Amino acid sequence: MADEPDEMRPEFVLTHVASRDTIDLSGEWVYSKDLYRTGLTDINGWVAKSRMQRYRDINVEAEEKKDPNSFYEFDMQRGPTMEIPNAWNSVLPELRYYVGVIWFQKEFDIKPQKDRRAFIHFEAANYRAHVFVNGQKAGEHSGGFTPFAFEITDIIRKGKNQITVAVDSFHDAESIPGSITDWDLYGGITRTPRIVFTPSTFIDDAYLQLDQNGKMIGEVRLNGDKKSNQRIEVEIAGTNKKISVTTDAHGKASIATDAPDNLKRWSPEDPHLYKVRFKSRTDNLDEKIGFRTIKTRGHEILLNDKPVFLAGISMHEEEIGENPSRNMTEAAIRKLFSEVKQGLNGNYIRLSHYPHSELASRIADEMGILLWSEIPVYWSIDFLNERVLNNAKRMMGENIYRDRNRASIIIWSIANETPVADDRNLFLQNLARSVRNMDPSRLISAALLVERKDTEKGIEISINDPLTNSLDILAVNTYNGWYGDDKLDDLAGIIWHTPDNRPVILSEFGADAMAGVHAEGAPFKFSEEYQAEYYRQTLRMADNIANLSGMSPWILKDFRSPRREHPVYQNGWNRKGLISETGVRKQSFDVMAEYYKKRQSTQH
Repeated sequence: MADEPDEMRPEFVLTHVASRDTIDLSGEWVYSKDLYRTGLTDINGWVAKSRMQRYRDINVEAEEKKDPNSFYEFDMQRGPTMEIPNAWNSVLPELRYYVGVIWFQKEFDIKPQKDRRAFIHFEAANYRAHVFVNGQKAGEHSGGFTPFAFEITDIIRKGKNQITVAVDSFHDAESIPGSITDWDLYGGITRTPRIVFTPSTFIDDAYLQLDQNGKMIGEVRLNGDKKSNQRIEVEIAGTNKKISVTTDAHGKASIATDAPDNLKRWSPEDPHLYKVRFKSRTDNLDEKIGFRTIKTRGHEILLNDKPVFLAGISMHEEEIGENPSRNMTEAAIRKLFSEVKQGLNGNYIRLSHYPHSELASRIADEMGILLWSEIPVYWSIDFLNERVLNNAKRMMGENIYRDRNRASIIIWSIANETPVADDRNLFLQNLARSVRNMDPSRLISAALLVERKDTEKGIEISINDPLTNSLDILAVNTYNGWYGDDKLDDLAGIIWHTPDNRPVILSEFGADAMAGVHAEGAPFKFSEEYQAEYYRQTLRMADNIANLSGMSPWILKDFRSPRREHPVYQNGWNRKGLISETGVRKQSFDVMAEYYKKRQSTQH
């Protein structure tokens, strides 16, 4: 995408799609399984020649009528169809655990216009996507949770066009995440694909926020032949501030100025959004942006210079329902977010374990929910592989450049539960520096493991991770009382050793319970009573952590996980949710809601 080299900006980023003229390609797509990746192999000239090339711009039925002796083993025009966006795992039982390549194809009509460019844009395709338009390769992308785009101005034609996408859900040694996770990876085109139109020279990026000191910072970037020496005007509706900058030879212009005198700060209590217009000589676009500051002071997290306790929950991108397909519509997102904001009395969500959709962060802006966003550097990956590091940097960049204007996002997370080791330390320290260079206005964290010792005093837990020097917030996952032999009565007495000058949040704690399973006598694991008591005792423990600044228990909703196969209580589901997969609240939901309600009353 970038027409000038930029070390930080990923290659295939196209921002502000919501502000553009687009063709929504959602709907029925033809699909074809390709377990042995034959269609991709044929790209390199295998002996079968063109007869397996599913991306070819050809009508097989017409070819067969023309020549009865013709032979093709693919036929994308007459194959079965699937609704897109979707995850193929949820469409047919035989695809439930399918891992490999599936080809998708759709036709669309278009009328190319002079001085207008066209791009094919995907919000997400999991995991690798090979994209063809009218039989020509437009590009390929790896990473299942971030957007990407390819220019197709010179490929499209007047009238009917054909787009073909091979999506490969296989994860290898260079994938992020790796081949083993604790959630369902969901293959397919899982978020909306679009054709996006822009002027020949367009605003390729427009960013405006407050830095940690309350100064207004930003950047505008033009893409096209007329990008240099253009005057850029920025208008913030309802304020007394007008900003004017001029692009350099590379089409970039930086913004650094005082904030408007009458600027209203965004917060969970008052999520005020401004209409911001960016104008150049050749283009203009509108954004809705909330302005707030986020920083730390000692062990406190400060939102708009006031201490805030992150009263939150972790959440996977999976809708409520018996057969979720990661088709997170606006209604599905609002339903889950409302469970947090109104139900739990929360103000914060940890988006786990990968970037969620842009729609989610925009809705959080509107509803007033603080967000943690992370990439799936999860458990063990190949930390010695430079290509993996570059993939991680690119994923972070695709997330950051998409969401830099979102006031709701206050934390970028670079990893989850990665074992301490020299190669891991160097990898994540490098990644943290890259994130800070791309966005110095937000905080950086990672979900860390802790050290435990059983002493005469009892259970003692310490944070001894060299990565802490690269982080603004120390986040830790703890499951005492669920994994292992600890008794629930032991939890409240756990002794925590944490740095007294750093904010600490409990990024995960939790216990499984199957909704409707109750203990008539003593609570037992997987009963609602055990989970509720686990929460009561863990919260008592949390109150003894002097510099605790927030928490995001694991997890809002039961979610699919193929590695969770207890034949009675799990059957492919992780049951640590406060609500079931169908939205039934468990006893622990009320425990957390009451805890956050008391927290709110003591803060005000």
